[in-house]
Amino acid sequence: MPHHKSCIKRVRTSKEQHDRNRAFRSQYRSSIRELRTETNKEEAARKYNHVVSIIDQATSRGLIHKNNAARNKSRLALFVNKLP
Repeated sequence: MPHHKSCIKRVRTSKEQHDRNRAFRSQYRSSIRELRTETNKEEAARKYNHVVSIIDQATSRGLIHKNNAARNKSRLALFVNKLP
């Protein structure tokens, strides 16, 4: 257990941020999974724009590395373009 007042606050704020990050990471993964199951090209293209914005938010929050984000966006774009 922390003994200093600042350490107690730090534990509390880091837990809040941890919970926030977990929720956002879950949303990030779910949106990618949802796009991957899409079979209609028009619907997939619409969802792709939403997923890209979520990926960019995850990058700016520091949840994923920028190269990881670029790789995901590239692979998802290829997936959407290959749909019939």
